Amino acid sequence: MAKPDRITTGTGDSGITSLADGSRVPKTSPRVAASGTVDELNSLLGVVRVEGASADIDTELARIQNDLFVLGADLSTPFGGAGKEQTPRLRNEQVRCIEELIEAGTARLAPAASFVLPGGSRAAAFLHLARTVARRAEREVAVLLDADSAGRPEGTPPVNPLCLKYLNRLSDLLFVWARRCNDDGRADVLWQPYPER
Repeated sequence: MAKPDRITTGTGDSGITSLADGSRVPKTSPRVAASGTVDELNSLLGVVRVEGASADIDTELARIQNDLFVLGADLSTPFGGAGKEQTPRLRNEQVRCIEELIEAGTARLAPAASFVLPGGSRAAAFLHLARTVARRAEREVAVLLDADSAGRPEGTPPVNPLCLKYLNRLSDLLFVWARRCNDDGRADVLWQPYPER
């Protein structure tokens, strides 16, 4: 694996890239797609942070960005691969922390009178966008689980199952936080099935 301070390696010029365990896979593989979307999500959360989310949300976003880095490392090191003992993996505590944040955030929200449309404040709009990227990452991890399960011994997943669970909970949390950034839901943009013209 290239050192973090070396940007251009040339090793991917043929459309093949290295995983964390040293194995080489096509850049079109489901594992690379899922890792790339998690990286995209992490970058988008960086945008949310500069858009002025509240201090408590910003603090938690910093922690979540670190979690997503772990998640990316987890995805790029198949179970059973070389170096698996040194690879950071998502843990149940990280999923539980997201669930606690959902519960605490939801308790502050005004009831929604209709479905919530993405928008309102800039921070809320970017959180809604991050939510959709989290959902895409979740779908891509699900594809990876299906695609790489063939031929494995029963009970040996190709990916830490907590990756899927974490992304599912994170997308819910980002929805809650988007509403929080809209005056705890009071300034949400609501769906109108037949808006007046």
